[in-house]
Amino acid sequence: MTNQRKGRDFIARHGETVFNLARRMQGDHPHTPLTRAGFAQADAMGAALREILGPRPKLTLWSSSAGRALQTLAVIAEHLELDWHQARRDDRLVEIGMGEWSGRYYADLMAEVPGFLDLEHGLYTRPPPGGEWYDGIAARVSSWLADTDDDPGDRLVIMHGMSSRVLRGVMTGLPVQPRFAAPVAPDLPQGSIVRIEHGVETVVHIGTGRGAAPA
Repeated sequence: MTNQRKGRDFIARHGETVFNLARRMQGDHPHTPLTRAGFAQADAMGAALREILGPRPKLTLWSSSAGRALQTLAVIAEHLELDWHQARRDDRLVEIGMGEWSGRYYADLMAEVPGFLDLEHGLYTRPPPGGEWYDGIAARVSSWLADTDDDPGDRLVIMHGMSSRVLRGVMTGLPVQPRFAAPVAPDLPQGSIVRIEHGVETVVHIGTGRGAAPA
């Protein structure tokens, strides 16, 4: 079902992290700090949102509870002259759980588990051992949407590559992709922002970071 909130949702993907740079799986790992490029991407997102919304906009701030999302939000909030400490955080917005693959180097997994990544879609082809699948992400982000549907006005949501794709798919009413058991929106590079209003998505800023997996 498409999202029917009265306000607009700006959904952003966090900036590059040290794990992204090293091509390690981070998933729902809570603390993987931004690189200098990641901070630059957050700066660019903040500048883009200030251009769209102006200073001190009436905006509800939401973030994944992961450190990299909160770091990204801190930079953006400074651009918007908003109080980062007023941001709400929710574990349901975190990245896909990587289970036994968490922290592993991408190249090592490619050698051990050939074909685990669908390169066309930038998605995994199987659940990580002890990890999460896309239908699990869809369930938790749908729960978050239901619980926050009464948020007033516009809001900014800082998330991750894969979890944000599923949230966007749910909010825009995309069909479930049988292979992945969830609606999944197209991939966007790190540091990108979309606006969703009445179930319609518009890309408002394209980041300069990596796209697709590894998460």
